[in-house]
Amino acid sequence: MAATLAKHHDTPPFADHKDLHNVIDATQLGDVPWQCFSAQYTGEQPEVVPPWMDEEFEVWYRDPRAMAHNILANPTYKDEIDYVPFREYDASDETRRWKYFMSGDWAWQQADTISQDPETHGSALIPIILGSDKTTVSVGTGNNEYYPLYASIADKTHSKDDLFRIFRRQLFHSSLSAILSSLKPVMTEYEVVHCGDGHFRRVIYSLGPYIADYEEQLVLSCIVKHWCPKCIAVRTNLDGDATYRTRKFTDFLINELHADVLWDEFGLIGDLVPFTNDFPRADIHELLSFDLLHQLIKGAFKDHLVDWVAKYLKAKEIMSDIDRRVAAVPSFSGLRCFPQGHDFKQWTGDDSKALMKVFLPAIEGHVPQDMVRAFHTLLEFCYLVWRNVITEDTLIQIQDALGHFHQYHTIFENVVPTFSLPHQHSMVHYVDMIRLFGAPNGLCSSITESKHIKAVKEPWRWSNRHNALGQMLVTNQRLDKLAVSRMLTGTILSKRKRAQIVAALAHEVAVPDLRHLIRYFLFSQLNPDDARNPKDIPAASLPRHEGKLQVFNSAAATFYAPSDLSGIGGMRREHIRACPLWRNEYPHNDCVFINTDSDAEGMRGLEVARVICFFSFKHNWEVYPCALIQWFEKIGDCPDEDTGMWMVAPSFHEDGSRNLAVIHIETVFHAAHLIAIYGSEYIPHSLKFYHSLDTFGSFYVNKYADHHAFEIAS
Repeated sequence: MAATLAKHHDTPPFADHKDLHNVIDATQLGDVPWQCFSAQYTGEQPEVVPPWMDEEFEVWYRDPRAMAHNILANPTYKDEIDYVPFREYDASDETRRWKYFMSGDWAWQQADTISQDPETHGSALIPIILGSDKTTVSVGTGNNEYYPLYASIADKTHSKDDLFRIFRRQLFHSSLSAILSSLKPVMTEYEVVHCGDGHFRRVIYSLGPYIADYEEQLVLSCIVKHWCPKCIAVRTNLDGDATYRTRKFTDFLINELHADVLWDEFGLIGDLVPFTNDFPRADIHELLSFDLLHQLIKGAFKDHLVDWVAKYLKAKEIMSDIDRRVAAVPSFSGLRCFPQGHDFKQWTGDDSKALMKVFLPAIEGHVPQDMVRAFHTLLEFCYLVWRNVITEDTLIQIQDALGHFHQYHTIFENVVPTFSLPHQHSMVHYVDMIRLFGAPNGLCSSITESKHIKAVKEPWRWSNRHNALGQMLVTNQRLDKLAVSRMLTGTILSKRKRAQIVAALAHEVAVPDLRHLIRYFLFSQLNPDDARNPKDIPAASLPRHEGKLQVFNSAAATFYAPSDLSGIGGMRREHIRACPLWRNEYPHNDCVFINTDSDAEGMRGLEVARVICFFSFKHNWEVYPCALIQWFEKIGDCPDEDTGMWMVAPSFHEDGSRNLAVIHIETVFHAAHLIAIYGSEYIPHSLKFYHSLDTFGSFYVNKYADHHAFEIAS
């Protein structure tokens, strides 16, 4: 970039990667610093002390309370947050409907508890929904395990040591308890927070559902493998009738029974204490949420039924035919193709999801009827629970599908040794969990799994592998700042507070006539068929706006640009900026094409203007998104013969004042790129690129800026 700009006596926006990183690090948006504490084994030690007992384990985290403040205050989410639990009913038959999390019974019950306490009555419930999913990054023979909420590197020689496994699990719980400790005081006494919609609210926090796969659920609930973390069904008959586990009942058992009895008869690890025990109104058994990805897609469907069919058939020629059937499925929008059938070496969640759509017809005719029905009823169950809106009727259908699935899947009894599988068993809890937490689509381990690449695997690859964790944390913090900056309206580095009333904005942009320009604009908007110039209308007849307005530092233009590097469908999105301070150094005011005659072709139907600022305001309950612009006028009525580019110059009134106007944002067609007509004069060495539009008197309209400009500015 520097080489290409050198001939224009210009420089890139950043000197080097260090300059870029310094700019990002200086951004205050989304800046919640990383903190660290150390943990160490403090129990009894044997005569021969294993190295892990003397090690210190670092736990890195960011204050969840500060992060909650950032989320609540972000205006991007102002219309996305339900501050009040609700129950929704169909208007026609008054049946209950579940969709968003706050439509479930859990949030309702939490709000009831909060409202019954005079000290917290009237406070908004803020549920903290957690998720963790261990992932592994490997380089050569290295094998490092990372958790989103804590990281540890342990010697594999101790991985089978029972004492070490207990310590590692308790380290997980004590770490979570310490990380979340800042939330504990505001779970019983409210605090006032500033929300993205501009209101201040009293809020009470509560630990909400925890998203995790089965292995993680066992760690969280302190349950033995092959048992259910939500109910006390015996591991050898998980589908038998069983009551739900509760924190109160678990505590009672631990106080009354020996550790061996807890392990053998209830699947409880009595030596561990769940982190939720340190917080009010938190029961880990209740809070463990759905896991559509591992329980249904990868579990019941792929790892169970698909593999069981392969074991049942045994004959390679039949499985090859099933693969050919899968590969022969006609293409369809959004449907993945399987050119080699379903026999992957490495399965992903997306592979399993796609195969679910085509596998049933492929096996029909090769397997007994009940096997086909087992697949059919499982798919019925899956697609019902995937609905965005679930009603009472849907719950009945879900239960009916589950019952038929249990009936038909017994055909596999001679294929597999046991049906007592935790992933399949979890399906019996879905109806109750839907009533508690709403539609499952909002709570699934695919959310945490999708974060592995961005939060762990890519930062790991970008690191130099030496003390990689510190580098990964910095990378994540920088990515968070950029993400928050992009979500917010305006430039990413401007710390300047913009005006909120007309007089203040007029002063800020040095346009004393702004109030009159807004009145002229309103007259044109309210009287589109009136051909008179608003300036000729008596002032008393012009509409007024004396209320508040909102100023923006940029606007986005989306257009079709198939010849450029574009997004889906050839669409491209660009930002037009009108910022008083860009990169804390200079004003940034872009130029645009304004559509003035839709019937004319190319530049003959367009005018060029420079944006001074973007703002919006309400008049008679209607929102008007606007731009304050300075007009440019065309030099001649055709492009320059030598360059093929149109020429323009800033427009001024006879008294020397700028020709300004307020226009509707919808008339802005595209960003325009202007290059000064330098003539034969030399350019001062002190001239910066951001001075150009203010220094020169005439410009070329650069039709070579991009494909779209070439099409419209010819």
